[in-house]
Amino acid sequence: MSLKAIPQEKLCKSALNKTGIPGFAYCMNPYVGCVHGCVYCYASFMCRFTGHQEKWGEFLDVKINFPAVLAKQLSGRRVKPEGKVLLGSVTDAYQPVEARYEITRSSLKILADYQMLKVNILTKSALVERDIAILRQMPCEVGFTITSLDLKTAQVFEPGASSPQRRVDALRQLIRAGIPVWVFIAPLLPGLADREEALSQLLHTLHEEGVSEILVDFLNPYPAVVHRLKSAYRQFFNPSMPDLEEYLSNPGVYRDKIKSRFQQISEFVGCHPNFISL
Repeated sequence: MSLKAIPQEKLCKSALNKTGIPGFAYCMNPYVGCVHGCVYCYASFMCRFTGHQEKWGEFLDVKINFPAVLAKQLSGRRVKPEGKVLLGSVTDAYQPVEARYEITRSSLKILADYQMLKVNILTKSALVERDIAILRQMPCEVGFTITSLDLKTAQVFEPGASSPQRRVDALRQLIRAGIPVWVFIAPLLPGLADREEALSQLLHTLHEEGVSEILVDFLNPYPAVVHRLKSAYRQFFNPSMPDLEEYLSNPGVYRDKIKSRFQQISEFVGCHPNFISL
């Protein structure tokens, strides 16, 4: 966790909230903020809704009454909530402090007893493997965001998240436990994660581990994100700056080129990722 991020305990009024995210009826966010500190994070826009003056990645609020509120919401309604719920839409439900607070774990236990909501988790944390026994008792699936297997790339762009290898280790354990697992390769970092060697290594690894569902998304060039990315590229990956500039200048041409690269690698490896439509 960022040395600047001292978790603050807060109370919440609602745990289960309706969402307009396609494919989901509800979302749950046990924490406010995220200390993974991903340079490319789109959720940084949430800063203006949190009351925090710190930069995104440098604060974290722990909703300490979250499980109790969730239990009340599930038991107190005449029409019982059902459908799909996304656990972590603007935060990662497995923040490092989750190891101590167990807010997500306690919430999963409640949902396991409830059984009427299918839980979908998307995380960059290997801590999810702690809850395998609970996840096996409920309708769920777990997605792991893996941008690159390269450790330096991960340390620069995802400094607070579990290492890529730890995520692979965790997804292996979940698959062995019979829990549906998918992988989100996102965002594709131009000149780094999209290189033929990097993609071949990642797709081969996921195929060998038994991951059958892979989604891929291109970088969303929000102005604030682009500013942070350019700074990181200049400092740590300056030779790849032309690739980033190419994507920003000609995104359509770049996407076609990368899709073709994926197709060639996929045919060789034996797995076939799907791209999120833009």
